[in-house]
Formats: sequence, structure tokens, C-alpha cells
Amino acid sequence: MLLTGNQVAAKPTQLGLPSLVLFGIAYMAPAVVLATFGIISEVSSGTSSGSYLLATVAMLLTAISYATMSARFALSGSAYSYVRKTLGAHTGFMAGWVLILDYFFLPMVIFLISGSFLSAQFEEVPFWVWIVAQVLIVSVVNVLGIRVADKANFLLLSFVALILICFVALSLRTAATDGGTSVLSPFWNMDSSLAGVAAGAAIACYSFLGFDAITTLTGEAMDPRRLIPRAIVIATLAMGLIFTVVSFAAEMVLPLTVVNDVDSAAFDIAAQVGGNLLSATIVAALVIGGFASSIAAQAGGSRLLLTMGRDGVLPKKFFGYRHPRLGTPVLNIALIGAVGLFATQMTLTTSTSFINFGAFTAFTAVNLGVLVLLLRDKESGPARWVRVLLAAAAIAITVYFLISLDTHAITLGAGWLVAGLVYLVVLTRGFSRPAPEITSEAR
Repeated sequence: MLLTGNQVAAKPTQLGLPSLVLFGIAYMAPAVVLATFGIISEVSSGTSSGSYLLATVAMLLTAISYATMSARFALSGSAYSYVRKTLGAHTGFMAGWVLILDYFFLPMVIFLISGSFLSAQFEEVPFWVWIVAQVLIVSVVNVLGIRVADKANFLLLSFVALILICFVALSLRTAATDGGTSVLSPFWNMDSSLAGVAAGAAIACYSFLGFDAITTLTGEAMDPRRLIPRAIVIATLAMGLIFTVVSFAAEMVLPLTVVNDVDSAAFDIAAQVGGNLLSATIVAALVIGGFASSIAAQAGGSRLLLTMGRDGVLPKKFFGYRHPRLGTPVLNIALIGAVGLFATQMTLTTSTSFINFGAFTAFTAVNLGVLVLLLRDKESGPARWVRVLLAAAAIAITVYFLISLDTHAITLGAGWLVAGLVYLVVLTRGFSRPAPEITSEAR
């Protein structure tokens, strides 16, 4: 933390396990399952629930890697900090550099999606107005402090949870009354194939991006070595359960529904089982869930930048600054908010390309770091080798997702990596000196 003059830092808010889990769930946005259901159902031949189950297992392996790291190193900074500790400062810098893509552009994507839904409902209001309004509201909430953001997330997600419960209940009632599909069909049916379920899982995995952001709150957790690992695993499992249950209910009633467009399948189902009112509230749930997700995304990103600024990897005076009274990294919050304003000029395809490349590259680096850590340990016995195999499996899965990205995403991501490498060369004067080291652990 960087302070100037006689400033005194505000004591960080201490978050318990429920708040940490809620932060991760908000980041992953539960309502996103409604936006992606149609696409995953089509790709998987009506077995979206099976795809979400497979995606849960795949992402849980990486979540376990993050839990392992957070229990060993009580450091903020997510992949940046963990990779530095296990694979070296230079590799850690590159992991942090690529992770910036995720944290910088995820709020922009959320603003784009929410703005699109709002523009469709209120066509007379210019699109840019929704973007600016979201940026201002989310930034103010985060500047006021993590406790305010925590309470806002609770209220917003409570509404989203209510809508999802109504959707599931009405869908299952309709399926039971009018005769939908078999209860096993959403997981496996006569048209299923392993390739199709796996393809659906690859898309579904993008819905889990954000569980790693829980680690950025290490400095504000009550007992980080104990609570952060638990929160990561619980949030990942909770989201897997939510996605699987909602997709199951939707698949059960899908045969009874006339779908106008695969992208809006969930809305057509909602209109079938609950009328236009439920369909409209689902739009509200997506927008409100987007607010909760963008609050969490901006909070996590600002703290990643704070850690990198504190370590001198980024300019300290700006990125390492905390407000003396509020205790929040207000300059980083403002910067991420400013980047979010570019949503008025960016396409969803371009911005999501950045996110996917950044997330899966960072995941791979963390999984590799865990593998190296386990191989270095002197611990022996079957438990150690089970963990080694799990880490190796996690590496294989995240590498598969990384190379499965489209050419546009890989090209943009590779360009960002090259820019980071150039900056690292300048920072270390041609690698003649080490990159700045992590100076403090979370309290």
C-alpha cells in the first residue's frame, strides 16, 4: 500500500466466508445461464445439463489449484502473486500482465450486454447513456468500500435468485403437467455424443470465469489462509449446481416451446411457462445480475492493479494508492471505469476475446505452478500423487480451452503478451535485474 505524507490507511474491511462466496458468485453472474442456454443446448444436442456438469468438474480442478495456492500463500493478486512465488518473478509478471486483460475487459463486456438489453427495452434512450450510467453507479459503489459493494451484491443477487427459482419452478411444473422430456434427457439422450457434450462444456466453462477473483480479496478476508480456499471451492460448486439445475429445468420444457432464435431460447421458454411477465423479469435479472457482476469485477481488478502497483511492477504513485479514509484503490477503480466507457466503441466479440485468452492463460500458469509446487514438496504417499494428477489434468483442460479459442482471440492475446514482454524487458533493463518482488502478505 502506498501512502503519502502523514496519511493513515483505513483498516481493511474484514470479510467472512459468506461475503467471499457471494463475491465469487456475483462475479460469475448466475443469470448468465439464461443467456447462453440456447447455444449450449444446440451444440450439445439437448444435453446442456450434462455439459454444465462436465464444465463444473473441469473448472473445479483449476479452482482446487487456486485453493491450494491461496492456502500456501496469503497474497492478493491472484495468478500474478501465485505464479511469481512458484515459477519466478518474470513468469509471474507475465501471468499478471495477461490477467489484466480479464479484469480490464470483463466489466466492459458486462456493460455491453446489460446496455444491449436495456436499449432493446427502452429504444428511445441512446446506448451510450446506459454505458455511462452503469460505469458511474458501479464505480461509486466500489469507491465507497468493499462493505458497501458486499451489501449491494447481496441485494442484487437476492433478486436474481428469486427470478431463477421462479423460472425453475414454473418450468418443472409445466413439464410435469404437459409432459416434457425424460428426466435423463438433459444429461444424455439418443442424439447425444461425447464430442457434443464436451463442445457444450467448452462454452459453459466461460460462465465460470471469475471464481479466481476471490483471491484478490485476501487482504480483506478475516482468515485468508482458511477462508479464501473454502470460498473458491464453494463458489465454484454453487455455480455449477445453479447452472445445472436451471439448464435442466429449461431442457425439460424445451420440447413444448416454439423457439424463435437459439440466442433467445430461455426467453421463449419463460414466455411459455410464465407469460410475458416472467420473460420481462428475466431481462431484469440479466441486467441486475450484470450490475452485481460488474461491481465484483471492478473490485477484483482494482485490487490486482493495487498489488502490482505496490510491488513496483506498475507505477506506484498511481496503481499503489489507497484512499486514506475509505481504504479503497480509488484511482484503479476510476481507471477500470474509464476503460469500461470504451464499451460504446467496442464489439462484444472483440472484448470477450481478450477475456477468454487472459483467463485461460492465467489458469494454465496457476495449474502449472501448483504442479511444480507439489513436485518440489518432500511429502510422500498416495495423496500427494493424486494431487499431482489433478494438477496435470487441470493443465491439460485449460490448455485445451486456450487453443480452442478462435484465431481472433489468439491473435489479440498474443499481441498483448508481446507488449507485456517488451514492458518487462524495459522494467528489468534487458533482464539485467530481477522484477520487483512481493513485499508483504495479506494480514
